Amino acid sequence: MPEPVPTPAGAVVREASTSAEPLSVDRLLALVRDDRVGGIALFVGVVRDHDHGAAVTSLDYTAHPSAAAAIAACAEQTAAAYDVLTIAVSHRTGHLEIGDLAVVVAVGAAHRQAALEACRHLIDTVKEQVPIWKEQALTDGTSEWVGLDEVGP
Repeated sequence: MPEPVPTPAGAVVREASTSAEPLSVDRLLALVRDDRVGGIALFVGVVRDHDHGAAVTSLDYTAHPSAAAAIAACAEQTAAAYDVLTIAVSHRTGHLEIGDLAVVVAVGAAHRQAALEACRHLIDTVKEQVPIWKEQALTDGTSEWVGLDEVGP
């Protein structure tokens, strides 16, 4: 990722990415630490064993080539809209098992309220706007796609 650039409001997006490698909460947490930060909000999305009443065994995330740029745009928009200092967000791609980390969002701000509000906004925006889809393998041997009609470039 290129060198972090402050937004006009002074916040720095330190990472906004997709990753085929396992995610690390500790790594993203370290990215948003700063002497000016008094509160850090984290969201960690984890692969669960069910979805809408169906038992899930694993899933595969597929990202459109524009997904990383879309995540970056979401992070930059959030940094500009909220009184935050640092942001890091990464979303997994590829095959994930139950319990694997699917997405990690970390937001640092001087105060907790801004960090919490921005973190919530960022994960909601990523889910709404970033073209990443999941195919869930179900225990009955079938699979289902989720998000194909919800997100697009």
